[in-house]
Amino acid sequence: MLIIAGLGNPGEGHARNRHNIGFMAADAIARRHSFAPWRRRFRAEIADGELGGRKVLLIKPQTYMNLSGEAVGEAMRFYKLGPRDLIVIYDELDLPAGRLRVKTGGGAGGHNGIRSIDAHCGKDYRRVRLGIGHPGHKALVQRHVLSDFAKADAEWLEPFLEAIAEHAPLLAAGEDSTFMNRVALATGATTAKEERKPKGQSHVPQARAAAKKPTPPKSGPMAEILRKLFGGK
Repeated sequence: MLIIAGLGNPGEGHARNRHNIGFMAADAIARRHSFAPWRRRFRAEIADGELGGRKVLLIKPQTYMNLSGEAVGEAMRFYKLGPRDLIVIYDELDLPAGRLRVKTGGGAGGHNGIRSIDAHCGKDYRRVRLGIGHPGHKALVQRHVLSDFAKADAEWLEPFLEAIAEHAPLLAAGEDSTFMNRVALATGATTAKEERKPKGQSHVPQARAAAKKPTPPKSGPMAEILRKLFGGK
């Protein structure tokens, strides 16, 4: 069994915050792969389902971001799971908006939700960092993460969340590099492989991917969710 935890803050007042992109990704995965309805347990909202034939528990802690580890740790102890059975999805200031990176272990990087999970669950779990961009100055960080995504952000946010959900089975299977590259190609972002190219080397594949960037659909479940989030018509 695998636990995938999306981080955020509970309540309608936080639903559209940049800090809640982990919740948004968990919701997108649940919809795309027909998980069971969300229910309350472990001081969290949880949903059961499968990704690529593997049993998965999606969890959205309702303890507020800074205490995320309390809820996730409770679920892990109940199912007798370890850090290797945990994936955490959360917002990352130091990645451009619409980019993601996956790694195992590491530091909290100033993220209080990750600091809490490290304390309650150990550190050797996989971390899916979703870029929300940096406001440019440290003094603006708190306001930035706790502010809502702008309506214009829906143009990249919708296909980003859709791609994460579509390729989540690769993540569950441990194929992290393939997962990152598939999401990048689906959204027109630079792949991890392309970013490692020496300066001066052609980036034609990146240009092709960008040229094929999908236009967000005007209808469907995700479009309806984004309209509710951003107040569109």
